[in-house]
Amino acid sequence: MELNLHRLWIFMQVVEHQGFSAAAHKLYMSQPSVSNQVRRFEQSLRVTLIDRSGARIRPTAEGEVLAEYGRRVFLLADEAVAAVQQVSGLTSGRLLVGGTTTVGTYLLPPLLARYQERHPGIECDIFVGNNEAVLERLLSGAIGIAVVAGAPTAAQLVPETVLDERLVLIAAPGHPLADAGEVRPQYLSESRFLLREPGSQTRELQEQVLAEWEMTEVPHGDIWGPEAVKQCVAAGLGVSLISEHAVVDDVRAGSLAVLPVTPQPRSRPISLVRRRDRVLSPAERAFMGLLREIGRWPQELPDR
Repeated sequence: MELNLHRLWIFMQVVEHQGFSAAAHKLYMSQPSVSNQVRRFEQSLRVTLIDRSGARIRPTAEGEVLAEYGRRVFLLADEAVAAVQQVSGLTSGRLLVGGTTTVGTYLLPPLLARYQERHPGIECDIFVGNNEAVLERLLSGAIGIAVVAGAPTAAQLVPETVLDERLVLIAAPGHPLADAGEVRPQYLSESRFLLREPGSQTRELQEQVLAEWEMTEVPHGDIWGPEAVKQCVAAGLGVSLISEHAVVDDVRAGSLAVLPVTPQPRSRPISLVRRRDRVLSPAERAFMGLLREIGRWPQELPDR
């Protein structure tokens, strides 16, 4: 049995575009030709790959398995081309790095600026999303490497702890506890906590901290993204637990205050993550080397 890559590509287009006509338009082929190629592919593999019984075609169970492997085959081909093009001294190419929201917003931009100083011929892009979105793209192969809060446990991924950070309790500067020498969790029982959206690794850690403080029943609201959380806290809509690195400039500017809560939330790892089966490009390997060099997050909170 031989796998015909040309027919595999046609089959992948039919699956991706959910129809023979759409695939034919994409491939600049006639619909009968596309249909014929897929049928011959099925005959060569001795299985039915496309369920044609409904109003819209869909892959059979065998087709879904083949489509998943097909994505990996063509992603690997793209990686091979990129690696060959970049092997001569990182003089040109593209680097795409994923980052969970806090990491992607506050760590990756200055880090990639430093990267481009070393490799000016490499174009750098960032995909930023919550933990769920970034891990989904890593697993699908759409992103080669990512820097995320926490340590993913999916078997297909290889995490490496490179930094750590902790959450701090923030409030508006005029909060009654802003000048307190020490804040105990029970002092906050009437406060409204602003939490990150579900799917965020920060949200998971926020809930863990509130559980440790025996405050799971406190009033709370859901806010999407760290910048929105900070604006809501500064406006006096509640307090929040947020990465210490997300509020450096705000604390220095006096628009937010860090409450000296005891016990402090535990630190969490910042992980460099890649797929176990991915062949990394020279540009990706160079980025990994830079991240390992820095040792600590570039910005820290001022002395409090």
